[in-house]
Amino acid sequence: MRIKRALIKLSGEVLAGTAGAGLNGETLTQIAADIATAAKKGHEIAIVVGGGNFFRGVQGLNKGLDRPTADSIGMLGTVMNALALEHAIEAAGVPARAMSAVPMPSLCESYARRRALDHLAHGKVVVLGGGLGNPYFTTDTPAVLRAAELDCEALLKATNVDGVYTADPKKDPAATRFDSLTHDEAIARNLKVMDTAAFALAREAGLPIVVFSILDAGAIGQVLEGNGRATIVAP
Repeated sequence: MRIKRALIKLSGEVLAGTAGAGLNGETLTQIAADIATAAKKGHEIAIVVGGGNFFRGVQGLNKGLDRPTADSIGMLGTVMNALALEHAIEAAGVPARAMSAVPMPSLCESYARRRALDHLAHGKVVVLGGGLGNPYFTTDTPAVLRAAELDCEALLKATNVDGVYTADPKKDPAATRFDSLTHDEAIARNLKVMDTAAFALAREAGLPIVVFSILDAGAIGQVLEGNGRATIVAP
């Protein structure tokens, strides 16, 4: 199916490219170009970006930090990525707006649902940082929440594999791929594509999740047009 309005869940690790940490300019430019190309074809796109290329909250527990403090640092990493994506998408010729759940008015807009909906309706790509603004949540949960409240038709989970497998196909050659699953099946099988809270929220909202590989140029547009290789997790 062709998806008119979608939210893309983009991990920070993807933006690091082969470097493993920080921002990789070539990767950032490619992803921004793919997003811009899709937007120019009439797709309305919101993005929730992670911050794992800079700092993961759970890593802070090994550095003497408590979880709220560590997660707060991780949230700052997501805003850094949101600002980078905003600039890269605009450089590719499409207007974009970074919005943060943690108010940072000197850097970007604070997240507000009506304002985000207005940006989408006017052809801007909305890049959402700051998670939910609260500790103890991965960026999977805010991705589902924002997709639901912004009236998105689907959540696109960008990964480094072409769908959902029974195990990590890079570690287990016997892993098999699913073409489709229900939310209940994903939860029961304890599949690690998203956390259980995010799957449960998507199930409650009736929100389809499309899991695909972002590594190939043009992958975002192909999935939005209904032509890409992906696993669909739906009610």
